[in-house]
Amino acid sequence: MMMMIDEILDRIYPLPGTSKRQLTALVTEIAFPRNTILMEAGKVVPYIYFMKKGIARAYAPSEDRDITFWFGKEGDPVVSMKSYVEERPGYEHIELLEDGLLYRLETAVLKELFRKDIHMANWGRKFAEKELVKTEELIISRQFKTAAERYHDLMKEKPDLLQRVQLGHIASYLGITQVSLSRIRAEMR
Repeated sequence: MMMMIDEILDRIYPLPGTSKRQLTALVTEIAFPRNTILMEAGKVVPYIYFMKKGIARAYAPSEDRDITFWFGKEGDPVVSMKSYVEERPGYEHIELLEDGLLYRLETAVLKELFRKDIHMANWGRKFAEKELVKTEELIISRQFKTAAERYHDLMKEKPDLLQRVQLGHIASYLGITQVSLSRIRAEMR
């Protein structure tokens, strides 16, 4: 399934036609192969992306393994919030797990639109608010739900990920081993 930029922007916050045309004129469609690192930990990323087609994961590298904490798919923004908000190096790597078609938008140009157009400023506020809510939901899920409950939520909210993402990445996302994930999957059958 592919998502067009107008549809993605409207999911965040509907814009009047003039504002949307200004924004879409600044968007570049770009293709990357599977395994591309879109954003590197320790670097300021001057772009935000929106997934037209493909799947990505965000992870924090550690000495013995990578810890996956986010998956994005068609329609999702791909952003290092620390780079976006503070223009400081992010702490995550963001990698494409499939060949990807993305819409790229330069952060500095977007912020200039925020200064000139109140509709764009409101769009930017809604964008940041939605990303904050996703982060809050992730933290609460990690603190208060079991791995089996988190897996069940993933099956319910993003069932296609289970067919498109390696089980090792899913286990890492759930904070468990692949053996534990296999056990949970067997118990749910």
